[in-house]
Order: sequence, then structure tokens, then C-alpha cells
Amino acid sequence: MGKARKSKRQLVRDEKRAKQKRGRDEAAEEPQESPDHSAKRQRRDQPQGDGNANHIPLGDDDDDDNAAPVRKQPRADYHSPAFEREFFGMLAEEEQEYFRHADELLELNDFPSPEERDIFLQNVYKEAEGKELKLVSSQSCSRLMERLILLSNTRQKKSLFEAFAGHFISLVTHMFAGHCCEKLFLQSAPVVTQELSGLVEPEPEPEVEVEVEAEDGEEKAKPAAQESMEVLFLLTLDELEEHLSFLVSDRYGSHALRALLVILSGRPLNQVGTKSMLQSKKKEYVTVEGAAAMASELSTQTRAIPASFTTAIKKIISDTTAGMDITALRVLARHPTGNPTLQLLLELEFSLATKTKKVKVKKGEEREEEKEAEKEAAPEEEAAVSLVDKLIPGAPASFSDEESEAATFINGMMYDPIGSRLLETLIIHCPGKIFKGILAIFFAPRIQTLLRNDIASYPAIRVLNRLSKEDLADAVGKSLPEFPSFVEKGRFNVIKTFFERCSVRQASDQFEPLLKALTAASGGDWKHLVPNLCFLNEDAISGESKKTHKFQPQDIKNKTAMLSHGSQLISTLLSIPGQPTKAIQASLLSLTSQQILRMGTGSAPTSAVLVKALSTASQNPHFHKILVVAILPHVMAFTSSQYGNLIINAIIAAPSKGEGISVPFHLKENIISRLAEHEAELRETWLGRNAWKTWRGDLWSHRRHDWVRWAKEADPVEARVAAAPKARSGLGLPGAAAGAGKERMQGHSFRKVVEEEAEKEAASKETDVNMDMMDAAVAA
Repeated sequence: MGKARKSKRQLVRDEKRAKQKRGRDEAAEEPQESPDHSAKRQRRDQPQGDGNANHIPLGDDDDDDNAAPVRKQPRADYHSPAFEREFFGMLAEEEQEYFRHADELLELNDFPSPEERDIFLQNVYKEAEGKELKLVSSQSCSRLMERLILLSNTRQKKSLFEAFAGHFISLVTHMFAGHCCEKLFLQSAPVVTQELSGLVEPEPEPEVEVEVEAEDGEEKAKPAAQESMEVLFLLTLDELEEHLSFLVSDRYGSHALRALLVILSGRPLNQVGTKSMLQSKKKEYVTVEGAAAMASELSTQTRAIPASFTTAIKKIISDTTAGMDITALRVLARHPTGNPTLQLLLELEFSLATKTKKVKVKKGEEREEEKEAEKEAAPEEEAAVSLVDKLIPGAPASFSDEESEAATFINGMMYDPIGSRLLETLIIHCPGKIFKGILAIFFAPRIQTLLRNDIASYPAIRVLNRLSKEDLADAVGKSLPEFPSFVEKGRFNVIKTFFERCSVRQASDQFEPLLKALTAASGGDWKHLVPNLCFLNEDAISGESKKTHKFQPQDIKNKTAMLSHGSQLISTLLSIPGQPTKAIQASLLSLTSQQILRMGTGSAPTSAVLVKALSTASQNPHFHKILVVAILPHVMAFTSSQYGNLIINAIIAAPSKGEGISVPFHLKENIISRLAEHEAELRETWLGRNAWKTWRGDLWSHRRHDWVRWAKEADPVEARVAAAPKARSGLGLPGAAAGAGKERMQGHSFRKVVEEEAEKEAASKETDVNMDMMDAAVAA
């Protein structure tokens, strides 16, 4: 009899599908139960609590009374999971103690050699074999699994995929296991690119293959080749495919879904924007000492991905929003958990559409066979409606109708705290045709009003970033009368955007009216710019108060944000040559020494302003000298401060005789001498040791001449050595006589040297003649 061979993974999937089918058949044949009896059975089936406890329904957090309730949608995935949450059991006390000790050792990562660490990891994996699901769902041991994943090799990561197979939907929606799955996905992403490029061959770890006999159905284990990481990701997506709509708004599952989307798109994993999209600010950062050095370079750059990943993204976008109409999408756009996922889906859809257009333009004329295939697939493509078409149907033509769904969506999202973020994504990535419609209908007529609003100002700023030079000049003209309101309400990010975009679009004629409006709104004088933008005349928001008060009042949080935006505005003005830089430098010179101290040690944004000022060229040759003189009385205060330490280190990097940047060398010597007086105090703290090392304090103490030579390396080459002494000109004769005397001296010296050389040559010839005569006499 013939034998049909199937892998273990295929058998598990077949068994799971058969089980689901039997469950549906039994549910169809089972008679209707009474509500009381059904509730009692539900309580017996869920002893661990409500399986939907971590899921936030789409309609519960919606504040809009006009939005239709989502309960009437035909698919039940949006509200309750269509799966039974699994309970994997608990570890014994001895096992918990062993894994807890292993977690402590891995956190320190203090192994004598990498080989011993690898041996330790192998032992931990051997002890955890068969207990992986218990580990990831344990509050105390899930951190161990995250550290194991950070230090694991490719073979061990693939073994974890095999251990989690068939349980991914329960794991990604679990409070603790979801973090482990997300870490596994992100750490395994570079392996896909390595295997695709052939840089790293799959490790020869045999997998179990099952041999099925057709007669009696007995199964025998047989080794088989291990699957690639690409296949493992695709099989994981197969498990989650039925529950994508539920994962979009799940409290824990949405993070894993976003991680998978980022991996499938090939985007860099370590970018700031990617990290903020994948995790919240409150997420615990689990790491291992020295793990950053082991990270793959592929995590910091765009990765090559197989074609199957692009197809998977398209399918996820279509499956996730297949049963949603415009009402459901509006609710999801205002959902605190679903909104970030919807942003990512919309951004990926735009990027895929851009890539498709580029490929078509590059290929040019296609072959006849490809044209026929496109014609056959055309009805299916027309039937599938894209996500942007569902959000703003008929755009941009429908924008002109105020009662259309597209216009209602834009107006509704513009003032919503959560929905405005989706509108920002739409503005950033939408095609130019749609953007022009959004600009002409919604933003251009009332741009100055939108920029005043707390929420609508952020989408309006995104619009400013895409304006042409002419449209930007028109927006500046409309917004100039509103600058007093911008300054009063702390809309410094709006003003910063105006200066930045005018610089990018080379609209230099707009700098003067912008600077005049900002100066008039800040008190009418340049000297008031920095004190007003950095709030130097008000109570400081110290870093200690931020740390001690966990729950801050809203006004303190807003003031912290305004301080950051004001400092960014100052840095932007410093980066624009001409009047903007001159205005900020004049304002800095008008500050007192105490105000400079408060700026340098008060917060990170204000200290960054001083660092920027020390590295910016100035038309005033004494600007940097005056600024350092104001810092000099507080050298130790700056050095011991977390933020001021950067300013002290920036002084030594500035040249002493540079073009536009000049910190006199005697001021640097003054600073290092003051640091040397407190050397013992500096060595007691990390900040002090950092400053002492940056200033080469040991070199100053033991080899002063070498320190001077090192400190002058920042200067131009011609200014590193002392100038040679010059001859006195004209022997004290004034004016033209001095010049004439110098010429006479130079001519006299030259003639004297020539005469001396002639005398030496004549004497040498005479000596030679005498020697010849003596030799002739001797020979005779």
C-alpha cells in the first residue's frame, strides 16, 4: 500500500480544522438553550474569568452620540473572540525557583566567555523543553523567555516557533505571553533577510516528520528538513487569519499584529517612529546586559523581504476591513487601541500602491501574456475596495459635498484627540490628487483658525509640511495676525514649522515678516525672545519634580510640552543664517548669569539650546566668549548636572580661533584649572568622571604641554602653533618712512649676504691655486 507522508505541522493544522468543523456541526445540531442555562455553562467553561477581559469593544469608548453602534455589524469578531482561551497550567515551585535564578544570571550576562553562556542557554532550553507555554504565560518567568529570545540563535528561535505552533492566538492575546511573542517576531525578522540573501544557511536541526500508513493509520516519527523562517512566519499568519478583525482592537493582540505588519513590510525595527508605534510609553523594557552589541545591523535599516510577505500584507489589509463599513471604520479610528493599527494599515496600503506604480513605470510595455492575466484578474481587483476608499469614498470629487461620507469623515476626525492622528497619517501619505482636494476644501480657507486649536493644529502642521512655496507664502500671510495668539497659547511648534518650511522651500523673503511678528508677540525686542520661549521668568519645572510626582496635573504636562516646543523653535532659528540667528544670539547675550545657569541645568530642551549656540557661527566675534564667561562662575554646577554636563563638554570641542566660532584658549585653561581643583569630587560621580575624561584632566595634571597641543587640535592648522616673531619694521620710523626703511634693511641684508658668499668663493679658489702650485713644486 502507498504511504502519504505529512509533516507534523500539517497534521496539527488538519486536526485543528477538523475539530473546528466538528464544533460547528454540533452547534448547528444542538437545540437552543435557555439564557440561564447558557450563562451557567459559560461560567463552568471559563473558570479563569472572562475570555474577553483584555478586549476593548469598539463601541464602548466612543464619545460620539451620532455614531451608529457597532453591535449591529454582521461579524462577531469585533466584540468577542471566536476562540477558547487556553490555560497551559502552572510551573512547580522547584521549576519556578530554577527559572527565576536563570533569569537573574541572564539579566547580568556576566559569563566568563561566550561559549559558557551558550552552554548555559542550551541547559536552560533543555530544562524548558515541554514547558515553553507555561513559561510565557507566567508573570515571573515570562521575562526569562524574553531574555532567552534576545540571546538565542536561529535554531533556538525556530524551536520556539514550533513550541508555540497551534497556540499563537491564545498567546498573542495573553497579558504576559503577548510580550514574548512580539519579542520573538522582532528578533526573528533579520533571519528572514539573511536566509533570503544566502548570508546564513539554515542550521541543520532536524524536524520530526510523520509517516502515515494507509492501512491502520499508525504514525511513525522520521527526521525531516527544518522549515525556513519565512515559512514559519507565514504559518503563524495562517493561525491568526481568522481573528485579524478581533486582534485590531485587542489590548495585547494589537501590538503583536503591528509587529507582524512592520516585519512583513521590511521597515527598520529600531527607528523611533517604529518603536512608538509598536509599544506604549509604559511598557517594561526587558533587556540583557550587552544585548545591544549583539543586535543585527539589519534591525537598523530597511530589510529585503520575500514576495510572499507583500502578498500577506495585502491579504491582511483586505481581511481586516472586509466586513467593516464607513461607520465601523469611524468607530475604529476613535478607538484608543485600534487607531494605531489602522494608521499602520493605511500607511502600508499607500506604500504598496506607490511601489506598484513605480514597477509599472519601470517595466514599460508588458508582454501579451501578462496583459491577458491582468484582464482576467481585473474583475476581482475591482470588487476589492481599498481601505482609503472606505474611509473617504469618492475622494477627492466627494469633498466638495459637505454631506458626503468623505467630508463628514475629515471634519469629524479633525477635532478628535484620537482620530486626528489617523488624519495626520492620511495627509502625510495620501497621493497628491487627494491632498490637493483636502487642502482646497478643508484647510486652505481656514488654516489660521485650525492652527490655533489644540487638536486641529497637528493635522494643519502636516498640511504645512506638504505646501508648495506659493501656498506656503499664502498661509504665512493669513497666519501673521494670529502670532500673538500662537505665543499666548504656546503654539511654538506652529511657528517652528513656518520657519522650517520657508527654509526648505527657499522662501527667504518670508523670514523678515515672520521674525517681526514673533518679536512683536514676545515683547517687541529681541532680548525677550529666549526668556519668553524658555519660560525663564516663571517657576522652573525641574526634573526632580517630574520624577517624584507620578501623576502630574494637566497644566504641568502642557507647560512641559510648551517648553520643549519653545526650545525647538530657538534651535530652528539658530540654524537659519541671517536675521533669525542674529536675533537669538542677541537674546542669549542679554541673559544674566543666573538665567544661563537655569537654562543649562533646568531641562534637556533648554540645555540643547546652549549646546546649539556654542556650535553655531556668529557674525559677532565676541559672542561665544561672552557666553562662556557667563558659564564660568558655575562650572561645577554645570558639570554635576545631567544636562549642563553636555554644555561643558561642548566648550572644549569649540575652536579657539575658528571662522565664526571662537572660544579663547585662556577660558578653556580657566575651566580645566577649576575642574582640577575639584578632581576628587569629580571622580566620585559618573557625570564628573565623564567631564574629567572629556577634558583630558589627567593629561593636564601630568603633561601640561601635551594637553595644550591636544586642546588646540580643534583650531585651524595655521592657528595651532604660536606665530613666529616678526622683525621690527623701519627702525622706529613712522608711516611711509618705516616701509622705506624696511625695504632698505631688506636690500642691505641681501647685498651683504651676496658679498660674503663672493668672498668665500674667491678664498676657496685662491686656496685651490696655492695647493696646485705646491703639488707641482714637489713633483719637480
